[in-house]
Amino acid sequence: MADAHAKPQHDYHLVDPSPWPLVGSFSACVMFVGAVVWMKGLFGLEAGTKWLFFVGLAGVLFTMFSWWSDVVKESRKGDHTPVVGIGLRYGMVLFIASEVMFFVSFFWMFFDMAIFNESRAIIPEIGNWMDTAAAWKTWPPTGVELLDPWTLPLMNTVILLLSGTTLTWAHHAIVAGDRKGAKLGLLITVLLGVLFTAVQAYEYYHILHAHLFFSEEAAQAKLYGSIFFMTTGFHGFHVLIGTIFLAVCLMRMYAGQMSPQKHFGLEAAAWYWHFVDVVWLFLFVFMYVVFG
Repeated sequence: MADAHAKPQHDYHLVDPSPWPLVGSFSACVMFVGAVVWMKGLFGLEAGTKWLFFVGLAGVLFTMFSWWSDVVKESRKGDHTPVVGIGLRYGMVLFIASEVMFFVSFFWMFFDMAIFNESRAIIPEIGNWMDTAAAWKTWPPTGVELLDPWTLPLMNTVILLLSGTTLTWAHHAIVAGDRKGAKLGLLITVLLGVLFTAVQAYEYYHILHAHLFFSEEAAQAKLYGSIFFMTTGFHGFHVLIGTIFLAVCLMRMYAGQMSPQKHFGLEAAAWYWHFVDVVWLFLFVFMYVVFG
């Protein structure tokens, strides 16, 4: 009788049962419900209650660490055969495609607001709808003060474009067997990602402190501020995730776990980062410059 636990004689890898998809989904749900509680209050919890959000965030970060650790262990055991590598690449491509559709929905809403804003003025004269109509007769909506695109937004654009260059340098270096160059390029990329997040946080502080989008004059045009923070905020969240992704690759590189022949983790991180770069270029061109 053949040994039931013998290594299978094929190139495919059957993943061991894992709790991380369920734990990650639950943690993400808690995090976003916590965000609603933080902003609006829910389930008897008052607005400003932060602990639920951070509990969910901790669960998401723990899931990322644990799940990535399992994938790294599979790779080091030799489970990532060439056939499995193709599957991993297809999976990453499909994931990025789903992220493209995610941002398309936000851009669709923004373009509808910016191009067809006058259509919102054609509404019944009921209650305070007239005030909303008056606010949307012009672009930007009445009371909304837009940002100067050639200050902080331009700075962040330069930062992301430069980070894409240093990441490409790191990728080409590891392919060429230049571990020192790969580590340096990846380290600079991670630092640039942190710098982008810091600049965006300062930009948000300026918007909120100066009441650019949510002043009393803009009371009937709050949709603009909501879509701005939704779109740029989710992009910033992707930058944060990408920075963590790249930092993990950097730690693995220092641990000697990447070689010119086997470094798909870095490739996947590079694809994700370049996708984030392209999304920001669209944000900068349309939300800050063309319609700003």
